[in-house]
Amino acid sequence: MKGLFITLEGPDGSGKTTQIAKVAEYLRKHEVDFIQTREPGGTAISDKIRALVLDPEHKEMHDLTEVLLYAASRAQHVHEKIIPALEEGKVVLCDRFVDASLAYQGFGLGVGEERVLQVNNIATSGLVPHRSYFVDVSPQVGKERMKARYGTENLDRIEQKDLSYHERVREGFAQIFSRQADRIVRINGEQSPDAVFEEIVKDLDQLLSNHKKK
Repeated sequence: MKGLFITLEGPDGSGKTTQIAKVAEYLRKHEVDFIQTREPGGTAISDKIRALVLDPEHKEMHDLTEVLLYAASRAQHVHEKIIPALEEGKVVLCDRFVDASLAYQGFGLGVGEERVLQVNNIATSGLVPHRSYFVDVSPQVGKERMKARYGTENLDRIEQKDLSYHERVREGFAQIFSRQADRIVRINGEQSPDAVFEEIVKDLDQLLSNHKKK
């Protein structure tokens, strides 16, 4: 595929969604042909699954059900939206991808990284981002940011989970990063949003330049 697949990852409250918007504006300003999307979601079918999996009322959802719902949403997203855009030579900018499932379900829920990876390899046909920016914050900072932004009443089912869950998620992200440092760029998300963005752009400029030469 001719395109470039870029994802932003991080724990809840890391500020990655803010950074996605900044990167999108940067690409727009530099006239890069790109699409911006998110997970779970990104297509009509995937958005319906998103609503189901994040609904706070579904506290009884089994861990494997969550894994499979995320993978189903991702399968539709990849084959309907991401792969066609990459085949057209576009940059795809995505808020979360498989790394999030490995961290949240594999480590956070304790389903196991290998099981989650097997399901997602089927869902994505083995698609891997060219670059992932991991915006890292402590669970304590993330929880405080989420509470300040949304209050305690408006958090989704995942955001409402206890601190120990979010600590396992962060550890999952850290382990994934340590094994794939050639693909994943870790950024301290406890800096100011502008400082985080500067670090992303420093790498992104080189990434785009190298891609143009191919």
